[in-house]
Amino acid sequence: MRVILAGGGTAGHINPAIAIAQYIKKVDKKAEILFAGTPNGMEATLVKKAGFAFTPIEVMGFSRSFAPKEMAHNVNALVKVLRSKSRAKAIIKEFKPDIVIGTGGYVSGPIVLAATKMKIKTAIHEQNAFPGVTTRVLAKKVDIVFSAVEEAKEHLEVKNRFEVVGNPVRESVIMKTKSEARQELNLDDRMCILSFGGSLGADTINKIGADIIEWHYKQGLVNHIHGYGRLGKEKFPELLKEHHIDLNVTRDVKVSEYIDNMDTCLAAADLVICRAGAITISEIEATGKAAILVPSPNVTANHQFHNAMVLKKKNACILLEEKDYSKEKIIAIVKDLYNNRSKLTEISRNSASLAIFDTTKRIYDSILTII
Repeated sequence: MRVILAGGGTAGHINPAIAIAQYIKKVDKKAEILFAGTPNGMEATLVKKAGFAFTPIEVMGFSRSFAPKEMAHNVNALVKVLRSKSRAKAIIKEFKPDIVIGTGGYVSGPIVLAATKMKIKTAIHEQNAFPGVTTRVLAKKVDIVFSAVEEAKEHLEVKNRFEVVGNPVRESVIMKTKSEARQELNLDDRMCILSFGGSLGADTINKIGADIIEWHYKQGLVNHIHGYGRLGKEKFPELLKEHHIDLNVTRDVKVSEYIDNMDTCLAAADLVICRAGAITISEIEATGKAAILVPSPNVTANHQFHNAMVLKKKNACILLEEKDYSKEKIIAIVKDLYNNRSKLTEISRNSASLAIFDTTKRIYDSILTII
């Protein structure tokens, strides 16, 4: 089997592509796999680190602003789009794939479109409940649309097959047990809260973290792990001071810029407070955790809100929008879950019921049927 994978821009588009490639190589040692992505994007680094061949193609998105600077950006983007068509065709002609799979981001557009015109089998994988522009365009043309959730279909015009396959979840996240994780982190059996805003951090999540720590840390009610991210490096210590929090008087709170053992922390947690990115949600479901999801309002098409709504409709999370956040509200929510463990357990159970563990196998088995 010869496969071209195209996806980029964010880890949420790249890591699913890598997971698909790893599974294909696992079951078909002779498979030949090539990644196509932007030369300076995250994909160039992550793909090479994963040990796969990589070929560059330059594509960039358009700005919706009419400011002079953005207009210049759009002219440059248009030039790259036009050039990407011939580059995509050349990549496909040289590699001769059996199938081309796009996993999102602008870079997947020209490669998958070129493949459809060249009568090569194609598939795309959409991670979010509200599909991006590229997915909405390609869904009308590809042989198979793979989606993390059924709700995405409401926003697509699907020409051929539509299959719900979930999002790939790291094996380390699935395999770690709560008891193993707590032993590794030296935690007791009190309720454990995990809060984080990603590697960059998020101001609202950091404010929430400080609010909750102020509520519980003197009483020793819970264990709490918080990641404040790069943008919180200076701001979060100031937040702690404003809340009169002295972490020197407690061992129950672990605070760091970046949580590099997220698989362990997820396994140890009873309650997770975070954004609503697609891969994060899939990991929460796979570990069966109750979550308070605070969608970022600064993402394309407000897609994190749509991701969170999928869980909320099934009572598998508590949704808190930034515009509705207040210190009193978040503490009331957490106190309710602390005092009502049956409610916490019910949300956890509902979250676990949504998990899909064999995403890459489903994708592989399905593409075999068309090639």
